[in-house]
Amino acid sequence: MPDDLARPATVMYSERVLPSPLGWLLAPAAAGVMAAVFYPVDTTLAVVVGAVTLVAAVAFGLRTSPLVEVAGGELRVGDAHIPLDLLTAPRALDREQTRHELGQGFDPRAHVVLRAWARTAVRVEVDDPLDPTPYWLVSTRRPAELAAAIATGVR
Repeated sequence: MPDDLARPATVMYSERVLPSPLGWLLAPAAAGVMAAVFYPVDTTLAVVVGAVTLVAAVAFGLRTSPLVEVAGGELRVGDAHIPLDLLTAPRALDREQTRHELGQGFDPRAHVVLRAWARTAVRVEVDDPLDPTPYWLVSTRRPAELAAAIATGVR
């Protein structure tokens, strides 16, 4: 069954963490570079390679952009999901706090879904004695909203 058909009806928060506008500009730039590389060989080949590169770059940008969702009593991030009743203390992180969590504050056991183009995140503790994962660290452009949705679902 496709994911769209299996999505719960009670969506409290939903965000696809897409690349920034500057990131999307890399797709036509890459296409232009590839077309320029093949132009001396054959003009038609250059156009085809450029078009294929553009489509591939856009598809890559979409495919690597996780869906972050609080719905149906779960936090879903990409293909991973965890029940909200196993989570505590969601905390919205600004840029500096996110950098700290990825540096000095990083625990290698954490479940981390970060994208370089979203520089803020939410850290939420996992309260499950059977799970060795201490917390989830999730990229989002709206950390306060995501933390609030998790906190609402935890109650």
